[in-house]
Amino acid sequence: MKEWIAQLVNEYFAYVPHITITDIVEMIIIAFIVYEIALWIKNTKAWMLLKGLLVLAVFISVAAIFQMNTILWLVKNSIGVLATVMVVVFQPELRRALEKLGERNLLSAVVPFDKSKEKEKFSKETVEGIVTATFEMAKVKTGALIVVENAIQLTEYERTGIRLDSVISSQLLINIFEHNTPLHDGAIIIRGDRIVAATCYLPLSDNRNLSKDLGTRHRAAVGMSEVSDSLIIVVSEETGAVSYAQGGRIVRHVNERQLREKLNQISRKSVEEKKRGLARLWKGREKDERKIEK
Repeated sequence: MKEWIAQLVNEYFAYVPHITITDIVEMIIIAFIVYEIALWIKNTKAWMLLKGLLVLAVFISVAAIFQMNTILWLVKNSIGVLATVMVVVFQPELRRALEKLGERNLLSAVVPFDKSKEKEKFSKETVEGIVTATFEMAKVKTGALIVVENAIQLTEYERTGIRLDSVISSQLLINIFEHNTPLHDGAIIIRGDRIVAATCYLPLSDNRNLSKDLGTRHRAAVGMSEVSDSLIIVVSEETGAVSYAQGGRIVRHVNERQLREKLNQISRKSVEEKKRGLARLWKGREKDERKIEK
């Protein structure tokens, strides 16, 4: 009986690979990379590229089945050129993907008491100044565009405006965006507790899924959020509604509490969040509870 069982095991389980800890780690790494690439493809123009490549692959497969040698020769000799063209066309998306990779702080994700987490990006006075000014301007329908810098520095966009380097206050923000003043047109960039520049030009989003009632100011906010990790606050000149954009998405009609929470979220992590650092490593990032309008 034992010999029969041993023979059965040898016969049916001979091709089962021996899995080690290293193999498991490799599978986790590969799964993580594939997941991140899939997210990148889904949230950028690369999704359209992927669909185009699938159509092209079907076309090449048909050509191979029916032995269309001329088409196969053209495809073979065009692969290098097509790869170069795709890198040039999708340079902004590739750049953003590398920037997001650089934004990740793996040490701070694993170590819940990393001291770097304790540092605030800006003070509570700055948060209150931004919130107060935003909703004071909303009451009188004064259009505004405020860029709050996060991990990625916005030096190239800062250079398009007028350098200020001023301490933030609600009165100063309101005065900047007042109609018929020299600095009201364009966006301001906030770094830490200071306004570094005003009248800055921002890139417009070409996302066709955005609502048609969004004007240039809102499209600039979304466009800026597509090329950086900044939080961009918008006050509509037509309706007085307050919105914010981040990660290529815009959340509209927010109130003071929601904006304050968002600013505090990017400013610092609370003590409770630090204690739950290891748990969040396994549970993943928090999902945005706000309804996103595209």
